[in-house]
Amino acid sequence: MSLRVVRIAAAALSVAACLLASPAHAGDAAALADCHIAGIRNGVLCGSLRRPLDPEHTERGTLEIKYVVVPAMARRKLADPVFFLAGGPGQSAVALAGQVMSLFSRLNNRRDVVFVDQRGTGGSAPLACQDPEDESLADQAQPERQLRLIAQCKAALLKQPYLKAESDLGFFTTTIAVQDLDAVRRQLGSERIDLVGGSYGTRVALEVLRQFPQSVRRTVIDGVAPADMALPASFSTDNQAAFDRLAESCAADPACAKAHPDLHARFAALLQSLPRQVKAQHALTGREEEFTLTRELGLGAVRGALYSPPLAAALPEAIDAASRGDYAGLIGLGATQVARKSTRLATGMHLSVVCAEDMPRLAASADKPGAEFGTTFAGMYEKLCAVWPRGAVPAAFYTLPRSDSPVLVLSGGIDPVTPPRHGARVAEALGPMARHIVVANAGHGVMAIGCMRDVVFRFIDAASDADALAVDTGCAARVPRPPAFVSPRFANAAASGAAR
Repeated sequence: MSLRVVRIAAAALSVAACLLASPAHAGDAAALADCHIAGIRNGVLCGSLRRPLDPEHTERGTLEIKYVVVPAMARRKLADPVFFLAGGPGQSAVALAGQVMSLFSRLNNRRDVVFVDQRGTGGSAPLACQDPEDESLADQAQPERQLRLIAQCKAALLKQPYLKAESDLGFFTTTIAVQDLDAVRRQLGSERIDLVGGSYGTRVALEVLRQFPQSVRRTVIDGVAPADMALPASFSTDNQAAFDRLAESCAADPACAKAHPDLHARFAALLQSLPRQVKAQHALTGREEEFTLTRELGLGAVRGALYSPPLAAALPEAIDAASRGDYAGLIGLGATQVARKSTRLATGMHLSVVCAEDMPRLAASADKPGAEFGTTFAGMYEKLCAVWPRGAVPAAFYTLPRSDSPVLVLSGGIDPVTPPRHGARVAEALGPMARHIVVANAGHGVMAIGCMRDVVFRFIDAASDADALAVDTGCAARVPRPPAFVSPRFANAAASGAAR
């Protein structure tokens, strides 16, 4: 039961207004200071505000919410800033700023771009667990060790000054975090804002639309993870569907079909052979290790690669190689999702959200486990959440709001975690002000695809709501699926056969 597997997943709440009072009130001037952050060449503005840990009992103490404003380039900027909502749950928005600003460069000409570290992440009372950089493959395969690490993490977090009791870990839910976000909006003096959220950030955006609809001008949600999906259950269903699509694509490609016939049977046979002792090179340290390859580790590696079509294109070859005793490709593909520090999760915050919001709905989920993916992932979360405090979530959190402002809903057709079925349901609930666009050959996250960046820009920049909803999205249909990687010997044989 590896924390690394939790990080790969990454990747699904109402209190009376009088109880939401914070040190920041509408119209207050934001206390911003010049600063620099990694990945952004020019100077930015850093801000913070104090927020109650428990909005209903302010005497329980406060925590600090930190954020960054990338100022608009133009002197006469527009009044509505763009708020970026990070995924995970558990990613730091500020840590991602250097990577995602290229997506917002045109919007940043006339709009501020704001990155708020959600409570529990980055600089905002982080619930980050100690994450050994060189964790061995053998360590990752030991469920008991991973549970011990979670227990140690919880004990370490409870020594932080912003936590007084174990139950305080329950005040890091999406509902309360959204109230923090609105407090930042008010401190900045913005009447309305534009929201851009990916993956778990879409859940945050939907909760903003539910609690504070009057504060939102435009919303882009990419890879929709609504509150009414029980993530561990839906992951199995959606992982399976994405793998099935990969197998179908391979069967339809002559070179792939010749090199990897009946990919499903080979994958099933590989899983049936696990656990087993294997040797493979650690993708991050470069050391060759002997370890027990468990079913969970194997599924986690495949799941991680399915997020990105270019990586998924290498899965048929990696699965075939593993069936012949060469596990380097499969292990390497699994490591790609956790190699960058900026994309890593604050595991404590991740558990505080999933254990409170998703796990209570697991038993009632209508999603059927995938043939290969089964209930392994859900079982892992059940064990983790058994030792993690669970916060309270209001029933209204699970209702999808009706939107009075334009919402652009984006889905990748071969996304293994937030496929179009979730986006379609959400768009229908949001009503006529929502438009759902499916990029058939895209995986998890589509707004960074070249042509879709322009779609996002024109949607937010449009002068009227009607123009925003009428934005041309025809380029989505022209995004190709990367062909499966085929070793040269098979590619040459397929080419020779076609020539004859």
